[in-house]
Amino acid sequence: MDIIKVDHLSKTYEYYNKQVGLKGSIHNFFHRETLYKKAVKDISFKVSQGEIVGFLGPNGAGKTTTLKMLSGILCPTSGEIDILGYKPFDRKNELKTQFAIVMGQKSQIWWDLPPVESFDLIRTIYKLDMNTYKKNLDELVETMGVSHLISVPTRNLSLGERMKMELIAALIYQPKILFLDEPTIGLDFMSRKNIYKFIQEYNKKKKTTIMLTSHYMSDIEALCDRIIIINKGKILFDDSLNKIKELNLNEKIVKIKCEDEKRLEVFSQFGTQIGKSETELALRVDTQKLGEVANLAYSQNGIDLTIEELPIEDIIEKFFYVNGDKENNE
Repeated sequence: MDIIKVDHLSKTYEYYNKQVGLKGSIHNFFHRETLYKKAVKDISFKVSQGEIVGFLGPNGAGKTTTLKMLSGILCPTSGEIDILGYKPFDRKNELKTQFAIVMGQKSQIWWDLPPVESFDLIRTIYKLDMNTYKKNLDELVETMGVSHLISVPTRNLSLGERMKMELIAALIYQPKILFLDEPTIGLDFMSRKNIYKFIQEYNKKKKTTIMLTSHYMSDIEALCDRIIIINKGKILFDDSLNKIKELNLNEKIVKIKCEDEKRLEVFSQFGTQIGKSETELALRVDTQKLGEVANLAYSQNGIDLTIEELPIEDIIEKFFYVNGDKENNE
């Protein structure tokens, strides 16, 4: 069942060209030039219950603007949004209790108070009865492993611990939809891994629909089966993560290990060098040349050959490169 429906959605920001100095200010007062920035351009997509969808794109692509429109923070310039049968910008109370948004660079937890007091405030705002609140809180705190931290002032928590508290605050009233905008920004690998595990388990248990933006491709690979790629306000790709990998099967990463550096140099002819040491050479090699590389390696003693898929970061970067000219010409 589709619980998020976006139809020909656009957002245009209006701003003014400000000239420098007193003379410029006087000129602007009488002859102000209006400029327009199209942040989102006629996008359409649907998200089903229980899906975790990665929303990808470079800075300024329109990701956060889209999430803000989906959550009712911004009003669209044109187009329609249907979230569980409601229009987000109407800000009906019936919808507000059905979704949550977590933004990695903004906090909903009071800095000088322990998180548990912020949780209690959220309980009051969302009119949760005490039994439901305690049950949800205990479950979330136990899953996150932060029971010993919820009474510590927020300012004394690490970044990773604060992000866990942000997720608890967002989920304490059990919304059906969760928007995550760069939730792991600035976190170390282990903190990100713990959050991945929590989101996976929570999604599996509660069937919560999740839309995730992130610049960490490890976030996307760990959590998302489907990705939407947006650039310059327009959707370039909307399909499974495996599908975009299939679009780039013409190259592989080949790593050759050998104690003799001169013998390694022979393999450089087969591809683009992406890494090199005294005993190892890493190349991006066209799949049509893999047979030649393998035959040469196996015909000699003391050479170890491994073949790997391109990292998802490289695949998406290549996708942007291939589709970039089309976008720039529009």
